[in-house]
Amino acid sequence: MLYKTLMFMSFCVQHTPYFIVMAIGNLLGRLYYILVKKQRNRAIEQIKLSLKLNDEEAKKIIRASFINLAKNMLEILYMPKLNRENLSEYIKIENFENVQKAIAEGKGLVVATGHIGTWEWMSASMAIMGVPTTAIAKPQPNLDYTRALDDLRKMVGVEVFSRGTSELLAAGRALKGGKILGFLMDQDAGPGGAFIEFLGRTASTPMGAAVFAKKFKSPVVTMFILRQKDGSHVIKIGDVLHFEDKGDADKDLFDFTLKLTNEIDKVVRENPAQWIWFQKRWNTAPDMQKKRHHTVKEQKEE
Repeated sequence: MLYKTLMFMSFCVQHTPYFIVMAIGNLLGRLYYILVKKQRNRAIEQIKLSLKLNDEEAKKIIRASFINLAKNMLEILYMPKLNRENLSEYIKIENFENVQKAIAEGKGLVVATGHIGTWEWMSASMAIMGVPTTAIAKPQPNLDYTRALDDLRKMVGVEVFSRGTSELLAAGRALKGGKILGFLMDQDAGPGGAFIEFLGRTASTPMGAAVFAKKFKSPVVTMFILRQKDGSHVIKIGDVLHFEDKGDADKDLFDFTLKLTNEIDKVVRENPAQWIWFQKRWNTAPDMQKKRHHTVKEQKEE
């Protein structure tokens, strides 16, 4: 029932003028900020700790982030409306030539990003621009919601591998097939992650981007989508990077993960209202860390 409801909502949103959809998002975000006390308070406390803000400054940014998130959710429902002809009306892509140059190497492309802006529109844009695009995604608690989200992604040409399945083999095949493989690197990675300072506090960080870049010798770019003051979006694509293998697998993976994480940290600091501050980013304490990092040697060959 939820699946049908979400797909019907998507149909309705797609047939509503975009400026009205955004006006609705503004209202829903403000209501969400008022009603969801637990998430609001967690977000306020986390941004105060990370950015050293006073209470008033923190509340102002978090209110804006809730509004931005509500707009993001409606834009996901609106996403099937995007196509090659109208994409430039909504999104400007900077340095797309970096993606083309990396794909031309013939080893796929690892994209490192985070929950910043309408990240689903970023992957959609790459697919619409003709670059086969995939991502490893965490299934949502509700299966109907996961199914609806995956189907909306498929409508714009994005292929998703769900965690907990055979996603590692499928992701490897995607890179070998010359596709983009996207990683959201701003989630808590548990005891097996790389413990790196992120927004002023030590956080367990996913190492998947570094692991796959090493294993498949794939180039890497950072990529972020940012909402502009006029409501449009800009996708910012970083320089083409390559994993540096210096002979110490754990240290090399850690160092590359650190480099990518620092880029995400910088973008969030510059655009704090576009990040999801209530997520449990710092859930795993440093003293919970496993002694051995997740290294490329632990990945099985096909």
